[in-house]
Amino acid sequence: MDYAVVMAGGTGKRLWPLSRKKRPKQVLKLLQGQTLLRCCFDRLLPIFDRRNIIVLTNAGYADLVRENLPEVPFDNVIAEPAVRDTTGPIGLAASVLTKYDPDATMAVVTADQLIEPAEVLQQAIKDALTFVNNNPDDMITFGIHPTFPSTQLGYINCTAAQKCPNCKNTIYSVQAFKEKPDEKTAIQYLDTGQYFWNSGMFVWKAKTILANLEKFLTEASEPLRKIQADWDSPNQQKTLQEWFVKLPKISIDYAVMEKAENVYAIKLDCRWLDMGSFAALADIITSDENNNIVVAAQSELLNCKDSIVVTEDHGHLIAAIGLRDIVVAHSPDATLVCNIDQTHRLKELLELIKQHTGEKFL
Repeated sequence: MDYAVVMAGGTGKRLWPLSRKKRPKQVLKLLQGQTLLRCCFDRLLPIFDRRNIIVLTNAGYADLVRENLPEVPFDNVIAEPAVRDTTGPIGLAASVLTKYDPDATMAVVTADQLIEPAEVLQQAIKDALTFVNNNPDDMITFGIHPTFPSTQLGYINCTAAQKCPNCKNTIYSVQAFKEKPDEKTAIQYLDTGQYFWNSGMFVWKAKTILANLEKFLTEASEPLRKIQADWDSPNQQKTLQEWFVKLPKISIDYAVMEKAENVYAIKLDCRWLDMGSFAALADIITSDENNNIVVAAQSELLNCKDSIVVTEDHGHLIAAIGLRDIVVAHSPDATLVCNIDQTHRLKELLELIKQHTGEKFL
């Protein structure tokens, strides 16, 4: 059977003070009152039964996820007791699925991406499921057609395009995964036409990814076997707490995909955004006549240009005069004001806040 696995564990420090340790970016209502998590779930519903959609998130976010997605069965929201990058939750989901469905096929997506039109991804997932179900030892990733030479994204080198029976999309052979390049290298990548942005989304048999973890990351095998054996037993939570933290903290790209054979890709020609910063709002929110990005029910901007103003508080008015290239982000207990070109220093700022006030505002 086919399943969707939604990765919803990121915190989103670059969207502070809106996103917090107890309120991650995927549940912020920044998209016409909708959350990124809800948008992700709605994209999956035309393909998967809601009972076959599993959400993995940090233990502290589980209740928020269930509140945002009340249609998802309670046990389909799996709370990770520790942060273990992407390999941990993917291995956990694959182990749980294979316990009940040894032939399970899983589509792994992330909750913090904007993808438009949704139909492009939906067709690609359908084709990937078809391909993997007919070629169970193979794994599919999704590459985004690059629109500019980004130095902030990883790339996939894809060649040998081929048609797949009963698929609308072309299937490419993945030659290599490339880390974030410098600008010159990124331009070269685009010039070849053989490099796509790495989306971090995948389709594979659950048993296949587990076999590859056994081969390339042997230290993950025992924890996953222990967790699987006690899943849905009285010892489930105790075993999960004890063994999940023993999984290596590493991305699935490093752990498996860069080393594995039989890796293929489908190209997505769509609008794609990893919603990781305030600047990213400029790509999804229409600016006003002065190029300001405003996400606020009430605001008055006088002589302001090229600025970003954000609040989820419908009863709060943000008023500003003479702003240029400034971010104003309001939350009930903290407000950020900074130059747009300084937002990359948010993690540095959060360290200072932690030193002076502890965890209160994090």
